Amino acid sequence: MTGAAVSGAFLESLVRRGLPGVAVLAAAILAGVVIGETPLPFSTAVAVLANHLWEAGHAVDPVDAGIIWHYRMPRTLVAAACGAGLALSGVVLQSLVRNALADPYLLGVSAGASTGAVAVTIMGLGGGLIGISAGAFGGATLAFLLVAALARAAGGGPVQLVLAGIAGSQLFNALTSFFIAKSANAEQARGIMFWLLGNLSGVRWPDVSLALPALAVGFVVCLWFVRAMDAFSFGAESAASLGVPVRRVQVVLIGVATLMTATMVSLVGSIGFVGLVIPHAMRFVVGPRHARLIPAVALAGAVFLIAADVASRLLIPGQVVPIGVVTALVGAPGFALILVRNRRRA
Repeated sequence: MTGAAVSGAFLESLVRRGLPGVAVLAAAILAGVVIGETPLPFSTAVAVLANHLWEAGHAVDPVDAGIIWHYRMPRTLVAAACGAGLALSGVVLQSLVRNALADPYLLGVSAGASTGAVAVTIMGLGGGLIGISAGAFGGATLAFLLVAALARAAGGGPVQLVLAGIAGSQLFNALTSFFIAKSANAEQARGIMFWLLGNLSGVRWPDVSLALPALAVGFVVCLWFVRAMDAFSFGAESAASLGVPVRRVQVVLIGVATLMTATMVSLVGSIGFVGLVIPHAMRFVVGPRHARLIPAVALAGAVFLIAADVASRLLIPGQVVPIGVVTALVGAPGFALILVRNRRRA
């Protein structure tokens, strides 16, 4: 059932539709590299990239080359990976739980990942044997299991799931604040609170080597299970009647959504609304079929977060606004539109 998702027709369609998407993503990445506190010409960015990728030997100012290659390029790539990963996680969760409001932020997964990351960095959880990403993954998994159990105990409906997610988010946010108040000094507390709102300022190339593989794994798994996610749109029982191994698919997809969310949160902090708004916007553009929706959501999420990162550098001259603030300014109205639209459908 899932293997059919990689049929020749599907791959041909993916390539045909993917080429314009790759061009759009490349343009967004280039814009993210040249736009900022210090604007740089496109020609300089292209020359720096050519020098590093193909040893072209173009004469470029060392300061400009350093800004582009060591600061803006990894920051833009991680922004793209985080946007795509969070948007894909939203698609997965919305498909599996059949709830239009499901996303890593609203279901408490992001809050749990933040708690796990802070517990490792501030509380020393694991005694140095586990990294921030592992701590974030553990926190995200625990949060989702807790929210799912609470929603099931409350009746298991869509409203109960969202309410359970809100409760879980508040619980793990409170735990994060408690850990910071207990173990962090004033300077650490300021840095962590800024990071929790979404911060790409400290991103460097080692973070790229973590974000891109996590996204690649999640994207491939989502493509492999596109037929299964289509089946889940009609409910778990309908999916089982169509031959989908429900429990195994749920475990794999929830696991990969948690992995992507935890990885991205461990790198840039908790960023809300990407996994909620982007999937709905792309359903309006390409329709509900996941074979088209998954690539479209990944592309739109990447471009959206790059744009949000650029805006975060430009909104206040001389100061970087947390990227989570920018996504919330866009996502909150989008969330309201989703609520109104669902009410009209009901």
